[in-house]
Amino acid sequence: MKRSIGAVAVLAVTGMALTACGQSSSDADTIELTITQNAIAGGKNAAAADHIANWVIPKFEAAQKAKGKTVKVKFVPSGVDDEQYKTKLSLDLKSKKGADVIDIDGIWAGEFAEAGYIKPLSEVAGAETDSWEGWSQIPEAVQGLATYNGKKYALPIGTDGRVLYFNKTLFQKAGLPADWQPKSWQEIIDAGNKLKTAGVPTPIQINAGTAMGEATSMQGVLPLLAGAGGEIYKDGKWTGAAQPLKDALGLYQQIYGGSGLGDPKLQQEAKGRDKSFAEFADGKIGILMEGDYFWRGVVNPTDGVAKMADRDQVVGFAMIPAIQPGKGIRGQDFVSMSGGALRTVNPNSKHPKEAFELAAFTLSPEALKEETKQNVRITPRTDVNKEILTGDPLLMFISEKVLPLTAYRPPLAVYPQVSAALQEATAQVVSGKAPDQAAADYQAKLEGLVGGAGNVAS
Repeated sequence: MKRSIGAVAVLAVTGMALTACGQSSSDADTIELTITQNAIAGGKNAAAADHIANWVIPKFEAAQKAKGKTVKVKFVPSGVDDEQYKTKLSLDLKSKKGADVIDIDGIWAGEFAEAGYIKPLSEVAGAETDSWEGWSQIPEAVQGLATYNGKKYALPIGTDGRVLYFNKTLFQKAGLPADWQPKSWQEIIDAGNKLKTAGVPTPIQINAGTAMGEATSMQGVLPLLAGAGGEIYKDGKWTGAAQPLKDALGLYQQIYGGSGLGDPKLQQEAKGRDKSFAEFADGKIGILMEGDYFWRGVVNPTDGVAKMADRDQVVGFAMIPAIQPGKGIRGQDFVSMSGGALRTVNPNSKHPKEAFELAAFTLSPEALKEETKQNVRITPRTDVNKEILTGDPLLMFISEKVLPLTAYRPPLAVYPQVSAALQEATAQVVSGKAPDQAAADYQAKLEGLVGGAGNVAS
């Protein structure tokens, strides 16, 4: 569990370790707090750094003063590679140092919790953390991002979702509706066949193979697994060659196994994902499974990497259906996968209650509305999303329809290796291996990664 956090002191980012959390200064009544993110003015995530320094800190200090408390907050910037930031945090937390309020990637939560680096919020800052007003505005599925072994370890900062995008112009050509919403995998295949008949070069693109890395897992095999009623990790066991995995790999076979519905080469090229973006923007791909990043950052008419001037008219989106209605995880008709970041309180903080108040303040409606003025994103809060996403149909769709039914990756240290093995299984199917055989090979690899067959459910 703790291997990846181990003694990687060489990577420690110099000069950033804080001698202790939130020291009280010589003025006995002043409470000093620190807050850190992997953000720095003029560099990485500059807008986030500016928001904390120029808006959150003065507003929070003023709000505390109004309550009769003198609180001084200092922002501790960082602008490094995510893995370096993770190593730095690990070393700080291990040696009982670090900022009072800390941002982490949701996928690190279990690993940090297992190592004792973070603790449940109620243990750190008291039972009142459970009655924070924000929880009632955060969908339960999104709260799952901050939950480990049934306990809340952090506050979710933001999230995203996966959908099926489709080209309405190509759909019209194929006699398919502009408001397409498939209710089963068969309906995706049927649409693909109509697109193929209409001469669309690549009817369906669902990420596969190892070259696409985590994009294969998050925008491919994991949503399909969820749609077949499976989860990669459940009740303390990893899913092996069980029926849901065989079903998911079976859909890959239907798309890439000689049917002409998908392009196997795209899955094997080093820049295959980028190429799939360009081909979709160029009207060569009919249906594409992707995250909201695709809408915001890829086909965005103003600054996308594969701009589509007519995005708002041409690009449709639909929920990802279960294999059949009611057959998805939790008996759902539709599924998705999400990622996201977390904000937590350092268990070593000298002022945990005030530190939690600071974390909660950054996620108040007022703070989130201010933060998203320049750069609109999906916040964890439904009340805020209703207000700020009105101008963006896709983000509104994800907030209202997708987030309530989404799922998250298990926040465990071995997950990246398990994910790579899953990607390998999809690569095998694209290359012609039978789904059942690829599932069996995956299970053999999985048992080696997670400590034997006893930790695998098949």
